[in-house]
Amino acid sequence: MTNQLLEFKEIIRSKQVLQQRKPDKQTRKLLLYLFTSTRGGFTRLRIVIHLLEKPYNTHQLAQALDLDYKAVQHHMKVLEKNNMVSKIGEKYGVIYHLSNFLELNIHTLEEAIDKLDRKLNHKKIYI
Repeated sequence: MTNQLLEFKEIIRSKQVLQQRKPDKQTRKLLLYLFTSTRGGFTRLRIVIHLLEKPYNTHQLAQALDLDYKAVQHHMKVLEKNNMVSKIGEKYGVIYHLSNFLELNIHTLEEAIDKLDRKLNHKKIYI
């Protein structure tokens, strides 16, 4: 999982626009919450990384990520509700792609990946 997070970080770095702008506080909080503070954050991050390459429908994402269709459907609803993805079409044939909002703030995901990596690799020590 750590190797996968490092790969994600490299993909994000390769997609960054030359002109980076500092994200506002609410944007940063939203991205950190969606990708690090919730149980499905890692799965949502995997979905976003796939959508960086090309648009997918729910079935294609479920196959590519080896996840249940309903799980992918749930994560897509969460991402759409928070303006991370946009959709084209309706019902079964809907195609998802990254929203303009996320494309402009894609460099902020690098911070979320770092935080997720620390969270996943942190071992609790009880005294």
